Amino acid sequence: MITTNRLPRIGSHVSIRRGYADAARTAHLIGGNAFQYFPKNPRSLALKPNFDRSDANACAAYSMEHGLLSIGHSPYPVNLAAEDPQVQAATRDALLNALDITDACGSVGLVVHFGKFSGPDPLQGYKNIIQLINSVLADYRGQALFLLENMAGEGGQLGTTFEELVNIRRLCAYPDKVGFCLDTCHLFASGYWDGRNWPELERRGIELDLFAQVKAVHLNDSVYASGQRKDRHAQIGRGQIGLAGLQALLQSPHLAHCPFVLETDTGGDGTHRTEIAFVRELAAGKR
Repeated sequence: MITTNRLPRIGSHVSIRRGYADAARTAHLIGGNAFQYFPKNPRSLALKPNFDRSDANACAAYSMEHGLLSIGHSPYPVNLAAEDPQVQAATRDALLNALDITDACGSVGLVVHFGKFSGPDPLQGYKNIIQLINSVLADYRGQALFLLENMAGEGGQLGTTFEELVNIRRLCAYPDKVGFCLDTCHLFASGYWDGRNWPELERRGIELDLFAQVKAVHLNDSVYASGQRKDRHAQIGRGQIGLAGLQALLQSPHLAHCPFVLETDTGGDGTHRTEIAFVRELAAGKR
């Protein structure tokens, strides 16, 4: 059994408005030892081919010097299950571009949503996901991982369970390049986690050998109750999950190696400084 006394790395999503290295400095200055960022425009599949590689390398150097772990997040329009060949091609190029930037920044990986499929045969959705992942990773040579994120079930049924994550990775042509990012709000919204059954999920994750591939956690409370399939993030302790459930997850030895990243609203100072401090106390059992 895994045992550890190490507190998890806590941080938040930060802006790259002033560059990648500045994002790392901001994450550190607000008390985090982890952070997430968008490598490129989050609302478009347009490429960013001429990104400042020296700035990205400075981000990697600063993170290493200060013990920061980071993850990139792919653009919102990315849908691995897309049917349209033109959308698939644009998505493939956008993901390769984002992976290149994420790798240059020294990040653990690039978070990519599992995908949504509205067709009559969900198996075709899974096939589309696997084929597109294979197409991307066939031409990718970096070290940053392709991190599949579980879904809340809002607008589609795919990607809400541990079993789906594990099986998609197993069926990929390049499984060593694929890991997972668990989103707590998504787990809760989907009904897979009810805030009280973490020990059960932990046992299932062990059976599936899931946790060795979990490389990051999106730490979000939920505005709505478990099973409502509504992806609306709340600040930690101000939603429906409950502090006991979140603390159990934070203290899980199977996730101790992961960066925990907040994707919640910022505080009055425009940062997550206060929430990061709160989560750190929660993880340490002081709340």
